[in-house]
Amino acid sequence: MSETLSDLLAALVRSDSTNPSLVPGGAGEGGIARFVGGWLAARGIAAELDEAAPGRVSVIARVPGTGGGRSVMLNAHLDTVGTEGMARPFDPVVQGGRMSGRGTYDMKGGLAACLLALVDARDAGLRGDVILTAVADEEHASLGVQSVLQRVRADAAIVAEPTELSVCTAHKGFTWHEITTHGRAAHGSRPDLGVDAIAHMGRVIGQLEALGQTLASRPAHPLLGHGSVHASLITGGQELSSYPERSTLHVERRTLPGETPDGVTQEIEALLSRLRADPTFHAEHRVTLARDPFGIDPGAPIVQAVLGAATTVLGTPPAVIGQTFWMDSAFLAAAGIPTVVFGPAGGGAHATEEWVDLDSVQQCREVYTATLRAICA
Repeated sequence: MSETLSDLLAALVRSDSTNPSLVPGGAGEGGIARFVGGWLAARGIAAELDEAAPGRVSVIARVPGTGGGRSVMLNAHLDTVGTEGMARPFDPVVQGGRMSGRGTYDMKGGLAACLLALVDARDAGLRGDVILTAVADEEHASLGVQSVLQRVRADAAIVAEPTELSVCTAHKGFTWHEITTHGRAAHGSRPDLGVDAIAHMGRVIGQLEALGQTLASRPAHPLLGHGSVHASLITGGQELSSYPERSTLHVERRTLPGETPDGVTQEIEALLSRLRADPTFHAEHRVTLARDPFGIDPGAPIVQAVLGAATTVLGTPPAVIGQTFWMDSAFLAAAGIPTVVFGPAGGGAHATEEWVDLDSVQQCREVYTATLRAICA
């Protein structure tokens, strides 16, 4: 069994946990979940597996407190994105204080720090419980965290996503939309008969561009800037010499704390309503996925505890930041668990050259352990 931080992280990286929803035939989380469960069991920490869907396995572990204290959840995800273009993605290499390999940065470095902090908690005699949720499928649909939250609650949570040793108190959410415009098919020589669905979609895109300008003109979030909208994918038409009878556009809207999926849906419905003033314009709209933004008051006890612990470990107060990308922290917060994000430094998330700074992983372990002592004592 892996003993040092570097050994543990290397073992996690060697365990292929490619998300099969992103890469058909991907290994999934079963193997790494069993490794994590066995690693914890060998150290006297009880763990159970939670299978959200066939092969999509998360780990729930708990160090029970002596009673009367507050509980803290450490959260990390087990899955990784694919490895196309990487020569040896599961053969970790250490050089210059860095470890490279798929998942080192996103986010097995944070997972290793959580596991070692759990061992520290085992020996600390804390009054409150310390819980680990190592979850499946964060990189796709977050099946894992949604499943474990049906079984686990805590008074506070730390998500170990990489933050460059800064304290993250906000991130954007998103909504995905499908808009379909309908025309009338006709021979290209008969404009009197045809209605061009693609041209009508062009009008939708113009309205979305105007919406984007409106979003950019609103007051900015102090950590996240502005919300945004963009056209992501478009299809339409059936052949070159025909008026297209149908066009479909997929749209992404990035949201800020305080914005809701219902509010964004109303924005898009409003722009379509303006276009429907033309009786030849026909369109349908549906939301295909929505994920809430995340935000927590920097004065919240869990944020202040992490800030204090990080200041002691790092020797200087860490920056308080927001992240533009989405994380499982939004689900934890929506479940009523005050949550903060703090993780190691590195680079190459989802890229062919991925690495994590090993000293920063050790510092994360120390920050998590100090925070647990502050909150759970």
